[in-house]
Amino acid sequence: MIWPALIFIFVFSYLPMYGVLMAFQDYSLFKGFFGSQWTGLKHFEAFFHSPDFFRVIRNTIVISLLKLFIGFPAPILLALMLNEVRNMVFKRVIQTISYLPHFLSWVIVSGFTISLLSVDNGSLNILLQSLGLTDKPINFLSTPEYFWGIIVTTNLWKEIGFATIVYLAAIAGVDQSMYEAASIDGANKFKQIFLITLPSITPVILIFLILNIGGLLNAGFDDLLLLGSSPMLRDVADVIDTYAYRVGIINNRFSYAAAVGLFKAIISVGLLTMANYLARRAGSSLW
Repeated sequence: MIWPALIFIFVFSYLPMYGVLMAFQDYSLFKGFFGSQWTGLKHFEAFFHSPDFFRVIRNTIVISLLKLFIGFPAPILLALMLNEVRNMVFKRVIQTISYLPHFLSWVIVSGFTISLLSVDNGSLNILLQSLGLTDKPINFLSTPEYFWGIIVTTNLWKEIGFATIVYLAAIAGVDQSMYEAASIDGANKFKQIFLITLPSITPVILIFLILNIGGLLNAGFDDLLLLGSSPMLRDVADVIDTYAYRVGIINNRFSYAAAVGLFKAIISVGLLTMANYLARRAGSSLW
């Protein structure tokens, strides 16, 4: 039964790896991989000496850390709150409402966000003006100061419900007799959460934390490309993935884009290994 999955991973994840050769060549579509001229580390050096390098790395790290520090604990908190809800109808309604956005594409979500924040008849601007908090509409999607907050909030709204399902499943596996014993000993709900629930689901939390740290340089692509398309936002919205797409793919600098992508992949593997090592010392790891 596992063969289809192994074949899928081999064909779509391992076979395309020969494409990293492009990063060490002046790749030409007409000459192919074996006819293009080898250039060594030329494209890596070009990226490191690019005037955009520090800006792109800064944006990638800041956006990733914001998504990690805000987006990672939020599903855990929501799962803990839903676990205490005893009205099953209300609980299921909240679960359904919270995880439905996960199934929407970023094209649809970005359309909602743009409509909500629009200068012309945007719901948020209408609300702010009706409350007297602002005299004129604010162009949120062209103002750099608001962009990081918008992108993190949108990601949180889209993904919080789906991640909550995993933590609720882990909480459901906790032995209920421990809660009964704690209740008899006088522990209130908060003490039960901190002394029983959280320690019981710590292995699941650590695994997701390892994966999140490993993907720290994956600040996002679809969301940033769609919501950060304004040239006025480039200083805060341009991350490694969007930079590689814009400079490498659109401008036909395929080797340069491959070098940028390979650089990100190497750093990500290092972060994943480090996070797994630290997690293993804590008693739970991926390998």
